[in-house]
Amino acid sequence: MRVIDSKTSQHKSLHQSGVGMIEVLVTLFILSIGILGVASLQFISSFSNSDALNRSQSVMVAQQLSERLRASARMSLIGDGLVVDENYFDSDVYNFKNLSCGSSASDYNCFCLTKPADIPDCDGGQCSAAEFAVYDGYEASCSAVSSNPTVTLSVSCDDNNVIDAEECSTGSRVSIVLSWPIENWKNIDRTLNAECLIDEDEPRDCVKLDVLL
Repeated sequence: MRVIDSKTSQHKSLHQSGVGMIEVLVTLFILSIGILGVASLQFISSFSNSDALNRSQSVMVAQQLSERLRASARMSLIGDGLVVDENYFDSDVYNFKNLSCGSSASDYNCFCLTKPADIPDCDGGQCSAAEFAVYDGYEASCSAVSSNPTVTLSVSCDDNNVIDAEECSTGSRVSIVLSWPIENWKNIDRTLNAECLIDEDEPRDCVKLDVLL
């Protein structure tokens, strides 16, 4: 007959293996660190995707506007080569500065869903060179803000002959610039293009396209 020692049985039951509270807490801590890392990657990815979208859209707008400039170019009356109407270099033509909105809606909703009466209707090609400049500036501005409402558009000329009567002489460089403000994540400064910061008091990124007519 086998006799079971009750003290030995009780001692064994007190030392049974299993998952304790400390192991559970350590597991939860490690899991939370992993989840925070994934969330951080998602956050950074959203910033990167936004920057990529802004850049790709701005590149497309700059290319389209450069094609409009070439299509509107005419032979110079002074020199040998092509020039465009001086209204292309009027800052009021871009970013809807020559228009007014009676509501607090975004620029795109105010001006681009329906063409304002102040914008020439050049879809049929029946416009003067000055009217085409206003029309092209409006169309390019709408394309620019369609995906990024904070983007600004400008067109300037580095005139290589300031003596003649033309604002942008034959052979001059025309610069198309689209810029937008950027945000730094966790106060980490980004390396920015110095050309994007000219006459700006906030960090901005930009796309610049130079055109020689």
